[in-house]
Amino acid sequence: MPHEGNLLQAAVVFLFAAVLTVPLAKRLQLGAVLGYLFAGVIIGPSVLGLIGNPQSVAHISELGVVLLLFIIGLELSPRRLWVMRKSVFGVGLAQVLLTASVIGVLALSVFGQPLNSAIVLGLGLALPSTAFGLQSLAERKELTSPHGRLAFAILLFQDIAAIPLIALVPMLAGGAHDTSNAESLNHALQVLGGIAVVVVGGRYLLRPVFRVVAKTGLPEVSTATALLVVIGTAWLMDLVGVSMALGAFLAGLLLADSEYRHELEAQIEPFKGLLLGLFFISVGMGANLSLLLSAPITVLGLTLLLIGLKLPLLFVVGRLAGGLNKVSAIRLGIVLAAGGEFAFVVFKIGRDQGLFEPRLYDLLVLTITLSMAVTPLLLLICARLVSPKVQPVEVPEKYREIDTDTPRVVIAGMGRMGQIVARILRAQNIKFVALDTSVETIELSRSFGGVPVFYGDPMRPEILNAAKVGEAEYFVIAADDPETNIKTAEVVRKLYPHMKIIARARNRQHVHRLVDVGAEAIRETYYSSLEMSRRTLVGLGLTQAQADARIKRFKHHDEQVLEAQHAIYDDAAKVLQTAQEARAELARLFESDQLEEESRNT
Repeated sequence: MPHEGNLLQAAVVFLFAAVLTVPLAKRLQLGAVLGYLFAGVIIGPSVLGLIGNPQSVAHISELGVVLLLFIIGLELSPRRLWVMRKSVFGVGLAQVLLTASVIGVLALSVFGQPLNSAIVLGLGLALPSTAFGLQSLAERKELTSPHGRLAFAILLFQDIAAIPLIALVPMLAGGAHDTSNAESLNHALQVLGGIAVVVVGGRYLLRPVFRVVAKTGLPEVSTATALLVVIGTAWLMDLVGVSMALGAFLAGLLLADSEYRHELEAQIEPFKGLLLGLFFISVGMGANLSLLLSAPITVLGLTLLLIGLKLPLLFVVGRLAGGLNKVSAIRLGIVLAAGGEFAFVVFKIGRDQGLFEPRLYDLLVLTITLSMAVTPLLLLICARLVSPKVQPVEVPEKYREIDTDTPRVVIAGMGRMGQIVARILRAQNIKFVALDTSVETIELSRSFGGVPVFYGDPMRPEILNAAKVGEAEYFVIAADDPETNIKTAEVVRKLYPHMKIIARARNRQHVHRLVDVGAEAIRETYYSSLEMSRRTLVGLGLTQAQADARIKRFKHHDEQVLEAQHAIYDDAAKVLQTAQEARAELARLFESDQLEEESRNT
């Protein structure tokens, strides 16, 4: 068991636990957050006891939430925030008040809690987890979805609401008489002063500072400056009694329109990921598993009750106030149903003020932790059971009816490559017909005027027949998906054995598979890469003739190697060997060409 003072040992423990559990959780599709929670439980006092005091890392881990809110602020702007005001202050307030009222009444009437304790319980449990919710949405790339945007608005409001709530707890505990009006006014002025410093500094001081730092050209100084801005703002807000996360969000918001926004985000991102992981580990460490073993029915019952209360309430708020559909409202409810990190702070103050007994406090902390652990499982179940129904593609009849004269060329796929082929054929007055399965692509192509593109799957024989493939000379396969191209080539070769097929290939392996079915393969980025290389060589000092010769030599050599590898392309070891031999041979050829040029010049 490492000594608490030994930071290196503690760091090794944290990192080792994360490296073991997080990939396993990701592999099981449970999400990284649950992996971090499990890691915290394992190394915490309840299991292995590798870290004896979870509170020792609590302050450091909170920086993860601070950095997360700063980056979110960077990605917004005051203008966008103003647009979101109804969601933030309307839906957010509705969620907090409705959930707090229901939980508070239940705590008062069913569990027999005093009125002041019931109010704190209701408000504390009503606040969802900012870190957990946003991380879960980010993992699933749902931050920009309707329920993701509404979830962010609610979470932003709860960060704001946490400030008066934390101040309210001592008052409800009976400590209001210790605070005079003058002291309350002084505290309010301190809060306003702190916010004013952040606003003025972010608006007028930080840009010149970043400009000076950028001129140094030292990345470590840039990183230090970015961390100074975030941590300094958080410290200042904490000093005046405001949420550190909210202060960091405000700083990020003020820098959202800055030309240094992307640089700041890049510098902060690695620290955010590690510290946010540390935050979830510290949450897992704080779980009192002995309480779960001694009173499993109570703990699990309270966890299910919390989720069972919040989820339908969030569903109602999402549907009525947020305007979400049923599936999005369910997803919103699942993401925000768990308890939040602010509840830990609120309940700790409540315990210290005598509102809660120590056992009740442990019970609440464990309930919130378990609710966080259950959420990824619910999201996984939701993704499989409540997935949105795939709407059938509505295709106008004029796109389905393939009406064409005898084409000389049939093009399958009107994406980036297919459109260029079509334009060139059209300029040459060569008759062609094109097929695609995207209505948007067809509409775009037809908007340029009279392009004969129709809706149809080129792997279906009746579509090929309607497109008069049998009367064409060439079949060009230009779809984006390599597997689709290979299957299409197989179908066309089977139905029309004498057809000349030219197909788009993603890489060398696809080239070989297309050649196997009798198609001529064209690598999609091959010729553009050759041109990029040619221009680079010219820019580095070679003449146009020398660069052209090198590119010609490479092209000829690469085609020979590709042809030779076709016989062994399913043997990875032999392919690697031939590639190494080809590299050495190409170097010798380039050296020979250079010597020949030098002797010619002399």
